[in-house]
Amino acid sequence: MPKEARQDKKDSLMEESLQAFANDIGIVCALEAGGKITPQEAYKQIKTRWKELKKAKKALYPKDKDLEEDDAM
Repeated sequence: MPKEARQDKKDSLMEESLQAFANDIGIVCALEAGGKITPQEAYKQIKTRWKELKKAKKALYPKDKDLEEDDAM
């Protein structure tokens, strides 16, 4: 598989992960705003999903130096 095709596949998978993250965060925020979960539970769920997104990015782009800076968050 050509390098460009592999990169396009990685970018497509990362885009899917970002869209799923955004969708999940929207749901969590709506649940919190509607009083269905506490702000603390919303924070916990968002933090968990953020870690999952970072893990997906690291798996797709293992040599990305930006990850080292993001790990400080």
